[in-house]
Amino acid sequence: MKIILTTLNSRFTHSAIGLRYLYANMQELQQKTQILEFSINDAIQTVAENILLHKPSIVGIGVYIWNVSEVAELIHILKKVSPQTTLILGGPEVTYTPFRVNLDDADFIIKGEGDTAFYMLCKQIIAGKAPSERIISMTLPKLKELQLPYEFYSDDDIKNRYIYVEVSRGCPFECEFCLSSMDEKVRAFNLDAILEEFEKLWMRGARNFKFVDRTFNLNIRTANKILDFFLAKEEPYFAHFEVIPDHFPESIKEKMKLFAHGALQLEIGIQTLNPSVAKNVSRVLNLDKIHENVRFLQEQTQAHIHLDLIVGLPGESLESFGKNLDALVALADCEIQIGILKKLSGTYIKRHDSDFEMVYSDIPPYDILKNSELSFLDIQTMKRFARFWDLTYNSGNFKRSIPLLWKDESVYANFYAFSLWIYEQTASTWKISLQRLGELLFTYLTEVKKLQKEAVATPMLEDMMKLKGRAIPSYLKPYAKEFQAKAKLGTSGFNKRQN
Repeated sequence: MKIILTTLNSRFTHSAIGLRYLYANMQELQQKTQILEFSINDAIQTVAENILLHKPSIVGIGVYIWNVSEVAELIHILKKVSPQTTLILGGPEVTYTPFRVNLDDADFIIKGEGDTAFYMLCKQIIAGKAPSERIISMTLPKLKELQLPYEFYSDDDIKNRYIYVEVSRGCPFECEFCLSSMDEKVRAFNLDAILEEFEKLWMRGARNFKFVDRTFNLNIRTANKILDFFLAKEEPYFAHFEVIPDHFPESIKEKMKLFAHGALQLEIGIQTLNPSVAKNVSRVLNLDKIHENVRFLQEQTQAHIHLDLIVGLPGESLESFGKNLDALVALADCEIQIGILKKLSGTYIKRHDSDFEMVYSDIPPYDILKNSELSFLDIQTMKRFARFWDLTYNSGNFKRSIPLLWKDESVYANFYAFSLWIYEQTASTWKISLQRLGELLFTYLTEVKKLQKEAVATPMLEDMMKLKGRAIPSYLKPYAKEFQAKAKLGTSGFNKRQN
């Protein structure tokens, strides 16, 4: 008897905390169980081969929005080659219906949190008492009774991957586009037990902690104790939290001021700053607090801030989205992630389908295709906008030169025009080298925006030459002599910042 727990992570550097919860709670079956992790970039037939080398009787597979298509192919191959192997699926993508990818080759599907349900199902199968129902709906487990998973991160995980952790599950908010809105309530783990596990991870060398809690700063006592844990440690380390933007009491603020540069990353889901759009999706929006707290983080902490905006929300026009982006750029000099609305099975966003003519793809990741405010072309254009925004603004590669696109004008309007132009030149949003991207930006600023070449070249040289050993790009060489002289004297803006 052999049981394999597996999934396809979106990247090699990611690790599956869900598999480790299942493994931690396998009780007497744990010695028969093994975790095998893969990536969606791996060849699926090779993944199947590696699984079947172990001759498993049962295979449990974690299914997510990013891997459901690959999982469908994987279970098809596994059943063709080894029909006697029992396949059990679990995870967010199979917790809510409708299933929009054909997963009929699976023997069982566990809907809900499967921390202990997987063990119980395996026990029934081994005893020859498998349930007659293929789809099994589970009640929520009591978190404080679960065996914790953290000792089952390997030394290789700690060395090469992010370590995913959590202190709570659930979300108190009801944002209609989010699966977390389906949770009944927020539930907490035993904090003292969690901190003991974190200490063991730290002693083993873990320095990259990504918290999967939906609302880290909801419980202030818990948030303070977690921050204290890290503040007591020697740098460097990296802690990532998802936080709500309107709940930063003074105790939290004072601690966040103490973190060194790069130690703290905060992901803040803004999504929209338009009150009527926020109301459409049942999202709480306290604009004054959002502005106050994001500005505090920007001006008084060294945290890396990541703000989220969504394209395609019901009632949100391109003009409204543009105002959101303009406001966020004016508010903070930080990463702004632009996402496309998705219709996740089970979420209440479906109630707007008729009123706002919402049309989505049924192929993962279930992006919106058009609605009453945005045409299909608008959505396609904004997908390219988001990609070019990542390559230029969010990448940090053009920190000094990208603001020349808009100066004191609308960020959105000017970047929109740039994204249209750059797509005309490349007919692609992928495989554009940094060298090529820089040249395109220089050309646009000097030939389309009609800015003086010398005025553009200086900040571009500072951007392009941030890393030692880079050759000066050919299009900047005519303007490099003065920059090089200043660099030798340590008087360029870049060298001043470095020193």
